Amino acid sequence: MRMNPVPIALLQGASNFRDVGGYRNADGRRVRRGHVFRSDHLAGLTDEDLVRLQSLGIGHSLDFRGAAEYTATPYAIPGVQRVALTIEPTVIARMQSLVAQGIVPTTEETVDLMRETYRDFVNHNATTFGRFLKHLLEQPTPQVFHCTAGKDRTGFAAALLLSALGVDRATIEHDYLLTNQLYKRDARMEGQGHPHVMKVLWQVQPEFLQAAFDAVDAQHGGMRDYLHGAVGLSPQETKALQQLMLEDGHAGATA
Repeated sequence: MRMNPVPIALLQGASNFRDVGGYRNADGRRVRRGHVFRSDHLAGLTDEDLVRLQSLGIGHSLDFRGAAEYTATPYAIPGVQRVALTIEPTVIARMQSLVAQGIVPTTEETVDLMRETYRDFVNHNATTFGRFLKHLLEQPTPQVFHCTAGKDRTGFAAALLLSALGVDRATIEHDYLLTNQLYKRDARMEGQGHPHVMKVLWQVQPEFLQAAFDAVDAQHGGMRDYLHGAVGLSPQETKALQQLMLEDGHAGATA
């Protein structure tokens, strides 16, 4: 496992903003820094943050939030083109349905709900994640991708990207779990709910990401076949993405 240290916060108004680069893949090649960033939502950025984004050269923000999420917290960043890659937060709708029935799920039931959400990412949102990877390839200037908390849709997107670059799953899980150290929960975003439910919904657990990996392996024949099949990334595009994002410019060997 090849891990980065816990990143230093780069922005004041986005608590979960960090560079995806710096990790080494299975061949020892390092993912390029300063090229792709992941974040929570970007609606609270300060003037200093905007200067920082400009200094990083970020030209596109890839926004996985649903329509209501964007309407509640829109943003416009000078010099940055927002690209909507809409994935509606189905876990919220499911939770609201339970609440409407007077049902308070247990912690384990909430964890199961999150596992189902990640399986849905794999089986129902593959083409959207494919658009994400293709956009990184087609626009080779620095980019940032995000959802609301930068943890679930963003976490799975980061897992796919790092997988395509040949990074091992233990390292990918490490990057995924950094959210629990970096993301600052905001009650205004979370809405009403029992504390034990909210704790599950607004943090990440290894079981969530593992549910996605299990679906990739069991239903799609493994990550390579998933990327080249349901996600729609051709082998040539995978190699081009590796050439773009690995420091030595050579293709990795595992995707």
